[in-house]
Amino acid sequence: MQRAKMTKQIIKTENAPSAIGPYNQAVKASNTVYISGQIPLDHASGKLIDSSFSDQVNKVFDNLSAIAVAADSDLNHAVKLTIYLSDLSKFGEVNSIMEARMNAPYPARVTIQAAKLPLDAEIEIDAILVIPN
Repeated sequence: MQRAKMTKQIIKTENAPSAIGPYNQAVKASNTVYISGQIPLDHASGKLIDSSFSDQVNKVFDNLSAIAVAADSDLNHAVKLTIYLSDLSKFGEVNSIMEARMNAPYPARVTIQAAKLPLDAEIEIDAILVIPN
């Protein structure tokens, strides 16, 4: 029995922060896109934005969106998000921004309070998208 060969396409855009380790911004396998965790980094300066929490959440969604666009998709094709927060009391604020940035039906989701995130960020989100054929 012959196995079908899976093809992986590396997704990279200059409109989102570059990977800062041995990983890629995203990987597309068939019609599924796996976007690596995004923190509120400015893609031009490479620095964490230093403003309100809502600005940071929006920056994370900007980064996720830029990567989704590079994969010929958008965040409305997300089927799963994982949200990491340094303070779970900000859960409601994230919900409000997510509702404003995405259309229903919303993806499945996990939200976790993390003791520490990269570069001491307050939020990190990764995503899985499925692109319709």
